[in-house]
Amino acid sequence: MRLINSVSDASTEVWRRRNGQRWLFACGGTLLLAVLASGSARFTPATPVLDRNSVRMDTVERGDMLFQVRGSGTLVPEDVRWIPTISDGVVKSILVQPGAIVTPQTILVELSNPELELDAFETESQLKAAELDLTNLQVQLNSDNLEQQAMVATAQADYATAKEESDTDTQLGKIGLEAALSLKEARTKTEELAKLLEIQQERLQISALAAGAQLAAQEEKIAQLTQLLQLQRDRIEGLKIRAGMAGMLQQVGDAANPLQVGQRLTAGDPVALVVSQTKLKASLQFAQTQAADIQLGQPANIQTPDGPIRGCVISIEPAAENGMETVDVALEGPLPEATSVDMGVEGTIQLGRLPNVLCMDRPVLGQPNSTVCLFKVVDNGAAAVPVPVELGRASANSIEILKGVR
Repeated sequence: MRLINSVSDASTEVWRRRNGQRWLFACGGTLLLAVLASGSARFTPATPVLDRNSVRMDTVERGDMLFQVRGSGTLVPEDVRWIPTISDGVVKSILVQPGAIVTPQTILVELSNPELELDAFETESQLKAAELDLTNLQVQLNSDNLEQQAMVATAQADYATAKEESDTDTQLGKIGLEAALSLKEARTKTEELAKLLEIQQERLQISALAAGAQLAAQEEKIAQLTQLLQLQRDRIEGLKIRAGMAGMLQQVGDAANPLQVGQRLTAGDPVALVVSQTKLKASLQFAQTQAADIQLGQPANIQTPDGPIRGCVISIEPAAENGMETVDVALEGPLPEATSVDMGVEGTIQLGRLPNVLCMDRPVLGQPNSTVCLFKVVDNGAAAVPVPVELGRASANSIEILKGVR
């Protein structure tokens, strides 16, 4: 029994020690939770902090606001020229490839046409024969003219002799030394020779006019043959198709069917497309809602990778495609050296001014006639608070403020 008791007493002591440790752990856990609760009661959420350089800031101002629209596009040539064939021919050689810079005299394509060369040879032979005929005609007419002049001179001499004899007979008749019949015969002969002289002189004049007409006809024939030969030579020279303008060769033949050696072309067929490198314009795309207020002559600013270029609106496409309209802007002043065709650009067109309005730089998400949340700087720039801002009319770079900030 004592052993049992003694055993019983030992078991009781162990139980007491274990319960004491559990109580201490429970008290410690309660104290730790109380400390954490006390610390959390004193903690407040931290205010968000942003780097000033990471936000976009602007000041609301009152004044005139430029009303602008902005679009993007490319630089396109203002002077585009298709070079056609002048004569029929077969492509003999293609001397320049697309992308090359050309001058007005650069030969792009050379054709061949033996018929043109044969026609020119025949015309040249006819011209030489006509020139030879003209020379022979001039000799013949000069000879005829000399013969007619000789006949006039003979008639004039006969008339002068007859007139002198008639005058002598008249004087002798007055003193009775010449018979009346002889005197009458002398006068008649003089009159006949005078008439013959007049006829010969008229024939000389008529022959001169006839000679002039014959020479003119032959010279006209020569002139026609000369013009025909020149035309044929021009057509032969036209087989060498030149650029005709300074610029860049953009295309040879049709884009779908490039020109090939041996291909036959007829007069008027397009051979090459040359575009100007110096006369460029900006072709910009605008949404229909933006393009509604664009008018011809409005000033524009074109931004290229090499700097801005001033310009003005010169054309507006009447029909929209996929909700976009094309507006062409002529460029003013010299272009930057690196400016080229198909260069991507952005353009801003000035539509007018809105007088005496509150405005600021257009926020990233700022749409016209909407309300957005912006942050207003307070505490001398140390903090910013959100405020609802009512927006009005919008421009490319700025927007009207209706309500919310001053």
